[in-house]
Amino acid sequence: TMAHSKAFLVLENFIGGKFVPCPSYIDSYNPSTGDIYCRVPDSGKEEVEAAVKAAKDAFPIWSSKTPLERSQILNKLADLIEDDLEAFAQAESKDQGKTITFARTIDIPRAVYNFRFFASSILHHTTECTEMATMGCMHYTSRTPVGVAGLISPWNLPLYLLTWKIAPAIACGNTVVAKPSEMTSVTAWMMCKLLEKAGVPHGVVNVVFGTGAKAGEALVCHPDVPLISFTGSTLTGQCIMEKSAPHCKRLSLELGGKNPAIIFDDADLTQCIPTTLRSSFANQGEICLCTSRIFVQRGIYSEFLKRFVAEAKKWKVGNPTDPTVDMGALISKEHLEKVRSYVKKAQAEGAKVLCGEGVDSLTLPAGIQKGYFMLPTVIAEVKDESCCMQEEIFGPVTCVVAFDTEEEVIKRANSVKYGLSATVWSSNVGRIHRVAQRLQSGLVWTNCWLIRDLNLPFGGMKASGMGREGAKDSYEFFTEVKTITIKH
Repeated sequence: TMAHSKAFLVLENFIGGKFVPCPSYIDSYNPSTGDIYCRVPDSGKEEVEAAVKAAKDAFPIWSSKTPLERSQILNKLADLIEDDLEAFAQAESKDQGKTITFARTIDIPRAVYNFRFFASSILHHTTECTEMATMGCMHYTSRTPVGVAGLISPWNLPLYLLTWKIAPAIACGNTVVAKPSEMTSVTAWMMCKLLEKAGVPHGVVNVVFGTGAKAGEALVCHPDVPLISFTGSTLTGQCIMEKSAPHCKRLSLELGGKNPAIIFDDADLTQCIPTTLRSSFANQGEICLCTSRIFVQRGIYSEFLKRFVAEAKKWKVGNPTDPTVDMGALISKEHLEKVRSYVKKAQAEGAKVLCGEGVDSLTLPAGIQKGYFMLPTVIAEVKDESCCMQEEIFGPVTCVVAFDTEEEVIKRANSVKYGLSATVWSSNVGRIHRVAQRLQSGLVWTNCWLIRDLNLPFGGMKASGMGREGAKDSYEFFTEVKTITIKH
């Protein structure tokens, strides 16, 4: 079998500036074919230990560089990824199942921009100073990097969300041990190959591949990793909080969402419908910001539903390498089964599946018939208490329900444990401000979706996590603040 396994890409951990083989490996699949795509190190305590040691050793030199020196290195890394954009996009699409179009236009450009953004923002922070003339005192604050940052990123936007953590961590002068998802590790490994050329000193960025249960846990429990930034499921987030509590670690957790779209009867449907299709089904619905509960005011409910379902049926599901395809494959066989099970539960509860799973047939071209594909699925007449309206499905499934009043829809939108994002559609500015103010979510988009200014805070309320990410917020998270008082 060894001769056979040579056909796969075999990844290695990146520790102290070198690629290091691992004694055991995990198979990672190509979601569009169901075949093994590569082998990923199954790292554990030893590998994490070596990576943390390398990061600790690199910390004094890296943290003593000026922000400008670090900025230049981040910009160089951004350029190198951009020069290789097509190869990165191909790998991301193959590894994750997303369309090549999405990887080319969203994932990889955003990974490049993450480095450029923090390369710039690190040059513009100021600290505080106050005077107490009567006491003859001056107070000021100073900020210093924290140390070794443990960064754990998910499988839905692999390089995009990994770089969203690495960039601010190293811009602030920390060193890093990162663990990407074992299901989507290839682009992280490709990035490691560019670090030396960008001028990143050995040990500043270490990447350890493996599962959450082994590699992730070793990282979270390591006494020399004072800070953990994690994006992923609420369940794993809770587990990280428990395991890091004995070490008093600093945590930033961006967890799940069950995001409402609220569509008032004065919404501009010509813009609302195409955008709401994207906010429901983009990246196979595997974005924590996807709208999976669509509340439509009764006056336009039937018209919205008719037009929305007609457009959803036009979405083309198929080979991610085909540039005309709208939606690729879901991440894994297990995940596909889980998403399908929610549709079955909805049907069992008496809800109506209007298109997609179990209603329309999906014909796939040769070569991808064993892939993990599913049609965009729209469910109506779902009760608010249903698990389909309460739990994060994280697939191409959205529920559409009617509402009557503003007061009622705010209450219903807030009636889940999550609070990450929401979208509001209306042409009444007063109403938009009122509703946005009262929604329990960290982000509210009105008459649009997923337009981000990276300067501003990103993150959720309630079970959607703790902490925020963004220019100022990430800087505060990745640095220690100290207040110094001088009596003169």
